[in-house]
Amino acid sequence: MKKLTFTAVSRNYFNMPVWIAKHRGMFADEGLDVAIELYEGVDEVTNRTRDGRAELGYGITEHVILDSEAGGFLEIVGGNVNRLPFSFITGKNIRTAEDLRGKTVGVSSIEAGSSSLVMKLLAARGLEFPRDYKIRAVGPILTRWQMLQSGEIDAGLQGAPLNYMAIDQGYPSLCEPRQEVPYFQFTSLNVDSRWAKANTDTMHRFMRAFVRAHEWFFANRAGVSAIAIAETGIAQRYAERAWDEYTRDEIFPRDGDANDAAVQALIEISSLIRAVPNRVKSQAADYINRSYLHAAQHDVAAA
Repeated sequence: MKKLTFTAVSRNYFNMPVWIAKHRGMFADEGLDVAIELYEGVDEVTNRTRDGRAELGYGITEHVILDSEAGGFLEIVGGNVNRLPFSFITGKNIRTAEDLRGKTVGVSSIEAGSSSLVMKLLAARGLEFPRDYKIRAVGPILTRWQMLQSGEIDAGLQGAPLNYMAIDQGYPSLCEPRQEVPYFQFTSLNVDSRWAKANTDTMHRFMRAFVRAHEWFFANRAGVSAIAIAETGIAQRYAERAWDEYTRDEIFPRDGDANDAAVQALIEISSLIRAVPNRVKSQAADYINRSYLHAAQHDVAAA
């Protein structure tokens, strides 16, 4: 068995495709022994993929773009969260954007990801950073939910199914970002292009399991919910609601691919906040290498 390390953020529902591939023996079918390592910091996930401590990972897509523009070697080889599964959840005493003036919004990272989106959403409601509110990097959605309940932050993006849990407990949703930004490549399957080129057979095997896992996700509500419960500890009703939303709106891609429109939206929103001087790549497709995915799709279809 070929050993691989896969890195991802926390016990997020985002990780369902790789959990499925692990639980259902899809990696084993390909002769792969994949260790899934989870970290609370999104920057840590990117750093481990970049420096070789992990061969592949579900990371913040904006990190790949910034790395590529700085001359790095990270590339997108598959999709993950292609559409936003978040609600903008606030403390119980906050009902409007104006109530956030002077308050603190928790994000996963100052450098990329949710911070760009938060700034975009609040700017549309008349609040400018840093004039009107503070941003604090606190980590992923599980940490944000804990800190919102403790009062350490006043608002933050909460992903399904934690957003359902928050709303059921009386925490307001300031807005539903997907209604305003229909496509946004929040996270993707990322790899160091040098490692991938040197290990094409391993990449092909991993990607075949990846494609099969996405197909299985969309076809197995009960099975997916059971894995979600085992890996995240959420209640069955929330696991089922998450599956319903993810399949209905295709938050995960059915074919495992990244979405050009979603990556382009990310580029445009990021560029409003973090100017990249002398951008080398301007189109979404420039950051995506689909060769491994297409080969895997062909193999799976032919099997």
